Amino acid sequence: MNNRFAAWAARARVPLGFAWGAAFLVFSQPTVWLLEVGGGVALAGVLIRAYSAGYLEKGRKLAMAGPYRYARNPLYLGSFFIGAGFALAGGAWALGISFLLLFLLIYGTVMRREEDFLRRQFGEDFNRYARAVPLFLPVFFRRSNPANPEERFRWELYRKNHEHEAALGFAAGVVFLALK
Repeated sequence: MNNRFAAWAARARVPLGFAWGAAFLVFSQPTVWLLEVGGGVALAGVLIRAYSAGYLEKGRKLAMAGPYRYARNPLYLGSFFIGAGFALAGGAWALGISFLLLFLLIYGTVMRREEDFLRRQFGEDFNRYARAVPLFLPVFFRRSNPANPEERFRWELYRKNHEHEAALGFAAGVVFLALK
């Protein structure tokens, strides 16, 4: 992985997301049907992100419980669903293609960069986890489960991770499309 590009991608992902959002505001052409279907996909993403945030203690503990039992990056999976849902709801092919390209280029790189960090921080615990759990697409049926079954979703982690902001962004996006 090119470290300079990975560092740039990590810094640029939020500004690029806002730029894509601005293009979305200009070029979207929603219909009621597209808003219902795309909004449902995006809502699924919000719920995946919310569920994931309740297990994540960034920098303190390796998250392996809840949705992290099935994929190492469920927050990004939720972001993918949100972006794909809004691209669908917006009704413009260019939005969907640009979203997919940006996601693959930026988030694929960011996930690998974060893995390097987690490998340095958690060593063999992370390596075992990475061997058992896929990077992005969840696998729900596996022989081994590295997670502690005692861990539960915690609302204080949801709040600490500011995940309510994704829910507010989703609501604002739906309202915008409904008005447009």
